[in-house]
Amino acid sequence: MTRPQFTFRPNLQKEDHRRAWEILQAVPERQKSAFLVQAILFRENENPVRQTCSEASPSANNKREEASRESLETLLRRILREELSSVSPQAADETEVPREMMNFLSTLAG
Repeated sequence: MTRPQFTFRPNLQKEDHRRAWEILQAVPERQKSAFLVQAILFRENENPVRQTCSEASPSANNKREEASRESLETLLRRILREELSSVSPQAADETEVPREMMNFLSTLAG
């Protein structure tokens, strides 16, 4: 059985293609296939994409953007939870607001 073959022909006029080419060139010669396999599987696990950007419909782009937004939101929530868990809550000072301060604020409100 012959092994399948894939030819990668980046368009170096495009920034993302140029960056991908630079990354691939940094991979040792006998490790490029393994690198590409890992990159593809990682991408599939992180953000499944079945079409290229030029083939994707606007609704597919919107879905991808929404998934990316949700992923970012999830990450931010996790980070905030971790950070807030290390902070001990302090009781709010329940002293009364001085009358002078209230008068001042009422003059600002007009």
